[in-house]
Formats: sequence, structure tokens, C-alpha cells
Amino acid sequence: MKRSQQGDGDEGEAEQEAGDEGLRLRRDMGLWSAVSLTAGSMIGSGIFMAPQGVLVYMGSPGASLVVWAVCGLLATLGALCYAELGTLVPESGGEYTYILRTFGSLPAFLVIYMFVLVGRPATIAAISLSFAEYVLVPFYPGCSSLPQAMLKVVAATCILLLMLVNCWSSRMTTTLMNVCTTIQVLSLLVIVGGGAVVLGQGQGRTEALLSAFHNTSQQAGHISMAFYQCLWSFDGWNSLNQVTEELKNSNQNLVWALMITIPLVTGLYILANVSYLLVLAPSEILSTDAMAVSWGNQILGAWAWLVPLAVALSAFGSANGSFFSGSRVSYVAAREGHLPQLLSMVHVHRLTPTPALMFTTAMALILVISGNFNTIVNFLSFLGWLTYGITFSCLLYLRIKKNLPRPYKVPIIIPATMVLASVYLVLAPIVAHPQPEFLYVFLFLLSGFPVYFLFVYFRYQPKCLQVVTLHLQLLMEAAPTTKNAD
Repeated sequence: MKRSQQGDGDEGEAEQEAGDEGLRLRRDMGLWSAVSLTAGSMIGSGIFMAPQGVLVYMGSPGASLVVWAVCGLLATLGALCYAELGTLVPESGGEYTYILRTFGSLPAFLVIYMFVLVGRPATIAAISLSFAEYVLVPFYPGCSSLPQAMLKVVAATCILLLMLVNCWSSRMTTTLMNVCTTIQVLSLLVIVGGGAVVLGQGQGRTEALLSAFHNTSQQAGHISMAFYQCLWSFDGWNSLNQVTEELKNSNQNLVWALMITIPLVTGLYILANVSYLLVLAPSEILSTDAMAVSWGNQILGAWAWLVPLAVALSAFGSANGSFFSGSRVSYVAAREGHLPQLLSMVHVHRLTPTPALMFTTAMALILVISGNFNTIVNFLSFLGWLTYGITFSCLLYLRIKKNLPRPYKVPIIIPATMVLASVYLVLAPIVAHPQPEFLYVFLFLLSGFPVYFLFVYFRYQPKCLQVVTLHLQLLMEAAPTTKNAD
């Protein structure tokens, strides 16, 4: 009964906001919720799974720690660039919006085409698969591999549950983000603390750290693939730029949230990796897919069951953040005419982008059924840094060509450095370690050109699509929106 009253209250506020000014997403996010969204999107399953992949490609613990530190630096510099872009273009949509306002319609469409059909659904699919892995680990003790059918059923259940939460209430979604972020940070603090206790007792495996750089890989392809695995753990640092229109006092809170969150997460990641190396031998890290569980079995004893629970909740929170921000990008692109009009609509009572959320859910479910975690991560990292590089070049272009008022400004060397880093991360794996995923991205990108000219440039709209849109609009109780004013 209490929940029903809360829901009625949300609907009442929503209907009041949807009065004379038209429907729009509610500007509900303060500084803490902004920090929560960024940290919650970043701290998912990556820190509990990626250290294995980084160690495989780098070959030594010391080089692995250097990669984690450099990735944290890249995320921080990238966030500084995005903070300036977010104050220059105070609209939701992230990379898509910045590229649209800088380079025009076609490049922006290609970005959103890849993001909506593959990028964000693949992120949610990968996180949900890791969620499923840690949920199932306690039920299959001693098994080297988990049943794929069960993994995919649990991952699909996670996706459907998050869709329901996000469709029901934006406020409920942000509350869930805050709770999960607290659990995520506490989980990392437990791992860091456990490593400190082991070191203090003189029981740590310090031999790995003493010969930290032995057997380090020198191959550019291996190094770039290690960065791909590591940067997956930092993915989500740009989530806040995708929901700018829902952020209170966006010019100030955007910068503060990024500068608080990313250094904090980077520090926790490095300390967590040191803890893993103090407790587990490199061979143990390489031989297990659920590394945090192995760590918990050695440190927590009878309380080891808390580790898979905490990691599962962490992944759940990260998937929730990806759902929240990703649906807003689809919503913004549809509002600009680059996606079907239905995706730009929101529920008339709850003010949530229900059609965009359901579309993202459908695409994520397809990828869960057809893909696996490692393949999806490599695909996403390549796709992500291709998009980031174009976005950083937007900032360079605006600096050179446009004299715009800037509430916040970074030294020009930072976006220039990030463009070069993006070029390296995109080209090095193709040259030194080619994989089918890179070809798939290229072919998929090419397929976007005929789609753009047919449906966007020439505005071809099949009559059947208009009829389907009308019926789905009535079914979902969705209506067009107006843009939030800052």
C-alpha cells in the first residue's frame, strides 16, 4: 500500500510538470546522484574480472599495475574534456550530441547507429552476463565452467528486471543507483582492507611484486589488448554527459561529479589489484574466471559467500546505470530525427523514456543469447575508443574554429593527447593483433550509410511504420516531449 501511494505521488508530480510547458524528463539529479551514476556505471564487474585479462596480455604484475594507473589517467583526462564539452553543449546525449553540433548530421547518425543497435545493448549484455556468473558460482562449486544456458537465463532476467525499474520511475532508478554504488565502494574497500591485513601479518605473496616486471610483453598488439580489458573497468566515466538535461545546476555539478568520482575509483582499482596480487599467485589469477571468489575463499573463510553477492550487486548497479544513461541517448537521437519518433517519447504519467528503454532491452537480450563476455568486451572497447576519439576532436575543432563562452576550460594539450591515445587504441590492435570483431565494426559502420540516406536524408517513412508507431504509442501511453531548459 505504501508503495502504491509513492507511485501515485510520482505520477502526480509528473502530471504537474507535464502541464502547459509540455512533457519533459524530470531534472532530479543532484551532485550525490551524479557521483553515484558515474561511480555506479564504472564500478561494475570489470574490476572483479578484468585483472585476469590485463595480466594475460601484459605478462607481469608490475606492468599490469602500470596499465591500471594509465587507464585511470586516460579516464580522468577524458572526463576533463567531456566536462568542457558538457558546459559548451548543455544537452543530453553525450558523444552523439557533441558530434552532431560540431560535425553535422551524418557523423552523428553513424555514432548513434552503432551506439543504439550494438554499443549500449552490448554493454548491458556483458555486465548482465558477469552478474549471472557471480550469481551462479556458489551453486556450482568446483566447476571450471558454468552452464551457458543458465548463465543466459539469469542475465536475461537481470535485464528485464532493470527495464521494469527504469520504466516505473526515474526517482526509483536513481535511488537504486545510490544503494548499489554504496555496495560497490564498500566491496572494493573490503578487498583493499583484506590485502592490507594480509600484508600487515607478513603473509602476502610479495614475491610477485618483488619481481614485478619479469616477463613483461613488449608487443604493441598485446599492450593495446591489455588496455582494452582494463578500460572496460573504467567504462561509464562518460555516463553523466548522456543525461545532462536531468542534472540540477549542470555546469557546476557535471565538473564536480567527474573530478570527485574518477580519481577515487582509480585509486580503489589500483589498491584492489595490489590486494589480489598479495593474496593470489599470478597462476591462480590466470586459472580462474571468478577471481574475486578465489580471493574471498582465502581471506574471508566462512564469510566468502559475501564476495559473489557483492560482485553480483555491483554488476547489477552498473547495468542499471548503463540502462539509465543509454536510454537517454536513444531518446535524444530520436528527438533529433535520427531514430524512429517513438523512441523520443516518454510515458505520460511517469515521465520515463519507456519506448527507448524497451528497445534497448530487446537489443541487449539478442546479444545475451548470441554472444559471450570476452568477445563483447573487445568489440565494445574498439567501438568506444573510435567514438571517443571523434568526440575529443570535436573539442579541438571548437577551440580552433569557434569563440564560445566557456564556463570551464581545459588546457588544449589534454584533448590533443586524448586524440592521439584514441588513434593508438583503435589502430594498434588492428595492425598487431587483428580479430574478427574489428571487421564486424567496419562492415556495420558501412551499413549505416544507406540507412542514413534512405531514412534520414530523404526522410522515407513507410506507412506501415507510422501505423505501428501509433499503436505502440497508445499501448505504451507515450507522448512527444520538449527539451529541458537549464
